[in-house]
Formats: sequence, C-alpha cells, structure tokens
Amino acid sequence: MLNSHSILVIGGTGMLGEPVARSLCADGYQVRVFTRTPDKSRAKFGVDYEIVAGNIEDRLSLDAALKGCWGVHINLDGGADPDLERRGVENIAHSAVKAGIERISYISGASVREENCWFEGTRAKFQAEAAIRASGVPYMIFKPSFFMESLPRYVRGKRASVIGKQAHPWYWVAARDYARMVSKAYATPEAVNKDLFIQGPEAYTMLEALKKYCAIVHPDTTVSSLPLWVAAMIARLARQKELQNALPFFRYTEKVREEGNSKETNALLGAPTTTLGQWCKLQVGKEQ
Repeated sequence: MLNSHSILVIGGTGMLGEPVARSLCADGYQVRVFTRTPDKSRAKFGVDYEIVAGNIEDRLSLDAALKGCWGVHINLDGGADPDLERRGVENIAHSAVKAGIERISYISGASVREENCWFEGTRAKFQAEAAIRASGVPYMIFKPSFFMESLPRYVRGKRASVIGKQAHPWYWVAARDYARMVSKAYATPEAVNKDLFIQGPEAYTMLEALKKYCAIVHPDTTVSSLPLWVAAMIARLARQKELQNALPFFRYTEKVREEGNSKETNALLGAPTTTLGQWCKLQVGKEQ
C-alpha cells in the first residue's frame, strides 16, 4: 500500500542503511536516499527511490533533502574520523527541526553508554544521541547487538582471526531483521522517544560466531584467536594500516559487553528470528 509519508535515509547505500531503505520502500513509504554518489545510488536502487545528492557537513544540502519529508533515518559511519558521526547528526537534527520533520530514527549501539565514552567511536554516538533528544523531534534510537553481516570482515584468504580475548557473548542480529524493525517502528506510535535494543535469537562470543560462519561459508578456512599484543606487533612490523586501525575496536569489545534488554522492543516490533546458521546458509555462494 502506498504511504503518503516520505522518509529520507542518510547512509542508505551502506551495509545497514540499504536494507532499511528497501524495507521502508517495501512497506509503502516514499524513500529518498541522501548520498554523495548519486549516479551509483541510482544504479543500485532504480526508479522506485528518489536520489538526492548532498553531504552531512553541508547544512544547505541537508535542508534541501529534508524538505517535504515526514521522517529521517540516520545510518552513519565516521570511519577514520569517528567524530564525523557526532557532527553529522548534529547537522541533521538542526535541519530536521527547520524542516518540521516528525520522526528521527538513528542506529546507535548496544554498548553506547556514558561509562564507555572513553572509546572515541562510542563517545561520538553518545553525543549524537544527545543531539537527537535535545532537538525535540520525536525519535527512535536503535541499539542493536553485533551484526552477522560484519563476520566476512574477519576473513582474509584462507585465514580468519579474532583479536583479543573477546569473552563476552553477543546476540548477533541479521540486517534484514533490523531493517524490518526500523520500518515497523515508523508505523508504531508506542516506539516513539524510546531506546530500542535489538538482540538476535542466539548469543555467541565473537570467536564462536566466526567459527560457525566459516564452517558453513568458508569450510577450508583456519579460524584462530590472536592476542592483542601479537596483533599490535604484526601491525607495526608489517605496517598493516588496516590492522592498526582495527586494534582500538578490538580493545574496546574485549572490555565492554552488550547492554540493555530487548523485551520491550520485541513486544513492539516483533523479535528478530534469523539464526546465525540460517543467515550463514544464505551466504553460501554469495562471497565466492
């Protein structure tokens, strides 16, 4: 059914933003995708989506993109500049108020709490959450567990590695379940002004999840756990910049654990149902 509401998706071409855009469209919303690469985005999405060019650090482009929208979903990744997420969300919130937006949704994280703000990425998300709440626009802040879609990043050739002890279990969630819940939240008034924790149906440590993934998708891959000090030495001696950049994340996840309870979210939006095994079977052949 066609929905008269138009929703701007910021970060709609990414691993987690694209499923949200497609789920919203499937549920009848008019989806507008905000992107720095409009030609590539048009090729990806096709004619059912409106593509608008812009940059989250350019408030004029945000003002133009939000004009006429009812809601905005924010999916950002600051990458090498984690504070970009804070700056971007502050700009979006400012423009959303000007545009009279009636809903803001944002993907934060299950470990985003004030006591974990010693980590730069968490601090940026914590401050972004604060900017959304301070805007006065009705919001929905999603706090998901680890995503199954992140597992391929740990595989390099015939080897897959987890760095650090990583002893804490996480309720891994599939992006398609998360995307369905975001779309459902836009049609659920009771979800407004809430922190919505999203947890998958099963808990695994990072190493357990990676072993299960590789057993199904990459059965000829050797899976191991690498101590942080060894990984740091390899990164330094081999000048592996990608590994150097990843080390702070692994130091963080070694110390923190998943927070919150998904019971209320499940009651409002329907619980995630995709198990890790089911998701892995869907990946067979895709990554070859």
